Amino acid sequence: MVDKGHVPARVRWARFRFLIVGPLLTSPPDAGELSTLLDELASRAYRHPTTGERARFGRSTIERWYYAAKNEPRDPIRALERKVHGRAGTHPSLGDALRDAVAAQHRAHPRWSFKLHYDNLLALSKMKPELGTVPGVAVVTRFMKSRGLCKQRTPRKRRDADNAPVFEARERRSFEVGHAHALWHSDFHEGSRAVIDTHGKWHKPRLLGFLDDCSRVVCHAQWYLDEDAQSFVHGMSQAILKRGLPRALLTDNGSPMQASEVQEGLQRMSIMHHTTLPYCPEQNGKQESFWGRVEGRLLPMLESERELTLHMLNEATQAWVELEYHRARHSELRGTPLDKLIEGPSVGRLAPGSDALRRAFRSEVLRTQRRSDGTITVEGVRFELPSAYRVLLRPAVRYARWDLSSVDLVDARSGKHLGVLLPLDKRGNAESSRRVVRPIDPNAHTYVADSGIAPHLAMLMAQYVATGMPPAYVPDARTQNRDEEIRDDHAPPTGDEPP
Repeated sequence: MVDKGHVPARVRWARFRFLIVGPLLTSPPDAGELSTLLDELASRAYRHPTTGERARFGRSTIERWYYAAKNEPRDPIRALERKVHGRAGTHPSLGDALRDAVAAQHRAHPRWSFKLHYDNLLALSKMKPELGTVPGVAVVTRFMKSRGLCKQRTPRKRRDADNAPVFEARERRSFEVGHAHALWHSDFHEGSRAVIDTHGKWHKPRLLGFLDDCSRVVCHAQWYLDEDAQSFVHGMSQAILKRGLPRALLTDNGSPMQASEVQEGLQRMSIMHHTTLPYCPEQNGKQESFWGRVEGRLLPMLESERELTLHMLNEATQAWVELEYHRARHSELRGTPLDKLIEGPSVGRLAPGSDALRRAFRSEVLRTQRRSDGTITVEGVRFELPSAYRVLLRPAVRYARWDLSSVDLVDARSGKHLGVLLPLDKRGNAESSRRVVRPIDPNAHTYVADSGIAPHLAMLMAQYVATGMPPAYVPDARTQNRDEEIRDDHAPPTGDEPP
C-alpha cells in the first residue's frame, strides 16, 4: 500500500503519469520514433500509485497521456489530473425529502455514528415510502460530511445539562492583544505540593497569578491557603502596585471574581472585567500554559524539601518568576517576556496609592441610621456616625466583609470619601462625657415659643370672619366674662392712664 499522506488521489495520479511521459517531453522523439518509444513504455511494469503493486498500462493509454501533456505546455501536470465530474458534490441520488430526513435525524441524535444514521434512515424509508430509495451508505456518509453533520462528542456532565450553551457550535481561535497591559489574565491554580503550617497541619495551597496577555509577564504570583475574594483582592492590589493599572481583566466565573468587592473595585479603577464562557477553559490558555511551567520546573525543584512552608514556597516562586521565567526566551514572542514588556507599546496607567486601592475594593451599600444613638449596622456590627452626619437618614458606606475594623462613609451622590467609621464602643462611651451637640446650621434662628398663632390658621380665621357667617358655637357666659377680663389685663397701654 502506498503512503498517501495528504496528497489527493487525482494529484498522485497526475504525478505518476507525468513521470511516465515526462522523458518524451524532455527529449522529443524524431519522426517515426514515437511508436517505438510508446511500445517500450507499455512493456514496463510500474508501481501503482494507489495499491503499490506492479502494474502495466496499454500503449494507447500512455499515448493519450503524452498528447494531453504535450498540448498543455504551461502546466502539463494539471492536464494529466483526473477531471472532476460536473455533478461532483451534488449527491443527485439523494432527494430533497431524504436530505431533510437526514438533517432532522442528526439534529435529534447528533452523537450517532454514520452507520447508525444510515440504518435508521433505511427503516424510516420503509415506514415512509414517499422518502424514496435510499442510496448506499457511502453516499449518505459523504453527504453528511459535506453538510457538517458529523458525530459530536459526548459532552461532559454538567449541572445545567438541560440548558446547552450556545457557544459550542462556534469556532475557537487563538488571540493576542497588541499592547502591553491592555489585558491581564488571572486565575487560581491548586498546586501539586502540600505545605505545612505552624500547627503541623498540611494544606494544598492555591497559586493566584496575573499574566499580561501581550508580553506574558507575570504581574504578580502568590500562593494562598484560601481561594476567596480576600486573597484575590490582596493579590490584585500587589499586581497593580507592581505594574500599574491595566485596561481589562479576563477571569473565569469563580466566586472570588464575582464578589461585590471585586466587581465594584474594578469599576472604580476603570478596569473592564471579562469572564470566560462556561466550560471553556481554553480562553484562558496562556494562564494554563503558565501553570504547566510552574508544575514542570518550579515545583520539581522543591521536591526534596520535606517541610515546605507557605513562606518558603512564595519566596521560591518570586525568585523563579523574576530571574528565570521573565528572562527565558519565549517561542511565540521570539524573545523574553521582560524584553517584550520593555519594547511596548503599552497602554498601562499609573497605580494609585495603597490606601486608594484598599478603599476601592469594597462594597457600597445604604444603611438606615438609628436616630436614637446615631449608629448603623453592617454585617451584624454596629458603627457610630459623627454627630455632624446625624441628618443622613440613609448613609452610604463601603466595607469589605473580611475586614470590619473600619467602614468608610462616602457621599451617595459623588462617591467622595467623607470619613472612617469605627465600631461602637459601649464601654468607652460609658466612661466618657457627652459633648454638646452643635446646630447643623449656626446661622439658623432659634425656636421662639411665643410666636403667636400659626400663619395658616390665622389666615383661615380671617377668611372665616370675612364670610359674615354667624359663629358656629354659643359661648358660655361665664367663660366669656373670664376671657374679657384676661384680654383687659393684657391690653397694651393707651397713654391716658395715670403713672
